[in-house]
Order: sequence, then C-alpha cells, then structure tokens
Amino acid sequence: MHTQSKRRTSRTWLNAARSAVFCGLSLVVIAATAGQAPPQPPTPNSTAARAAPPTPPQGKADAPFDMTGYWVSVVTEDWMYRMVTPPKGDVTSLPMNPEGRKVTSEWNPAEDGSCKAYGAAALMRMPTRLRVSWESDDVLKVETDAGQQTRRFIFNKPAPAGNAKSLQGYSAALWQLPLRSPLRGVPPPTGGATLQVVTTDLVAGWLRRNGVPYSANAKVTEFYDQFKLEDGQEWLAVTTLVDDPMYLAQQYVTSTHFRRERDGSKWAPAPCKPIQ
Repeated sequence: MHTQSKRRTSRTWLNAARSAVFCGLSLVVIAATAGQAPPQPPTPNSTAARAAPPTPPQGKADAPFDMTGYWVSVVTEDWMYRMVTPPKGDVTSLPMNPEGRKVTSEWNPAEDGSCKAYGAAALMRMPTRLRVSWESDDVLKVETDAGQQTRRFIFNKPAPAGNAKSLQGYSAALWQLPLRSPLRGVPPPTGGATLQVVTTDLVAGWLRRNGVPYSANAKVTEFYDQFKLEDGQEWLAVTTLVDDPMYLAQQYVTSTHFRRERDGSKWAPAPCKPIQ
C-alpha cells in the first residue's frame, strides 16, 4: 500500500510539472511575439512573388506567334457537308435536339447561299481563304473571301453591356501561354501558346448551308494554334466549340485547318446573299 501511494504521488507531481512547463513555454511564446508587426505581403523580389502567375499577354505587342498574312482552308473531313450544300433535313454528325431538327426540316432551298451560313459559329468551316492583319494594337482583323465577312478579335476589352447583335458578334480575345515554372533558373517552355476567342452577341444563323440552326443566344469559343512542319509549311488549327441549348443537345466541337499562302494572289472575294 505504501509503495502504491508513493507511485500515485510521483505521477501527480509529474503531471503537475508537465503542466507548469507547458504554461511556461506558452508565456515565453506570447512574450516573444508581443509587439511584432503583422505579416506583410510579399515584395516583388520575394520567392512568393516570383511564384505568382504572370499577367496574361495582350494584343499585338505580346503576340506569341504571327497570324498575319493569307491562309487557305484544307478540307480533309466532312467534305460533303462543307464543299457542297447538304440535302434538306440532313444533320449528320451534328448534335441537334428535337427543336433543332424541326427547324432544319423547315429550311427553304431557295435560301441556299444566304449569309446566315457565314456567321461566327460556322464561318471557319467554310472552304475559304483568310486574310489576317492587325487593325490596331488591340484588334486582330480576320477577313474571308468566301462570303466577304470580317471578324474582329478584340483584346483588353470585354463585350460592353447592351452591345448590338450581329452576324459576327463580339469576339473577346486572349493570348494563352503554357504554365511557367516558379523555380529560379528554369527556362520557360517553348511552344504551346494559343489564341482564345470567345464570341457572343450573335444574331441567329446556320451551322451548315442547309439551314441547320444556331440561336442568338449561342456562345462560340475558339482556340487558334499555329505550328510549322519539317518541310517548312505553316499551319493554323482552329478548334471551335459551339454552345446553344436552344438547338443543340450538347456542345458542338470541330477542328479546322488552314495552310499559310505566300501572298494574296489567290484571294477571290465572293459575297453571300443578304439576309432577308
């Protein structure tokens, strides 16, 4: 009994000592931090600041590749739907919902050639040539000879509220670069840059020349990628995503290719029929 009593007394003393040490350490920490200034944001030369992602480049001065010049579309897929007008009601490979199919079936063949087929959601799928130039430091202009259309990719300025709707809509542009390493001494990656273009404020138009519709609420997102082959040929790949719940059962995605031409000697503008 006497031994057990001594063990209980020892444990009680040990616990009390631990509590005293813990309280003492807490007081030391509080005293050491008292009066210190709150944490400051990272300075421009700090590691945290260096790890922050850079501001995305904008406009002509920051262009990671040169799109200006002449390009011709190379039609290697969907030839029968792009080079000629498909039959009435044909929606092959298009994710139309029941309402979209219904509107397609109401198309009047007398409208073939209408500018409705040359809106921003479908223009790049046309067999056409492009003429690309900088209209200003913040506006990249893209013209087509098929349908004689002009698109403007606008940097540094989102679509204004209440903007008027049009066949080509409002295209907000942004250069996208691959992620850079936050580590010092690691060089940035080469290649991988793309031009993202988001187009809204459209009037209703056609995804194909046989009246397959998209609505005025459609949103078009595009990615322009430029690359060069070993033989020196330069190519432009355009990935287009069309979102339109009114007529599409799901997002419509296409990939279209253009090859650079040396000059504009083959440029042949041909207007489309005005929308009635």
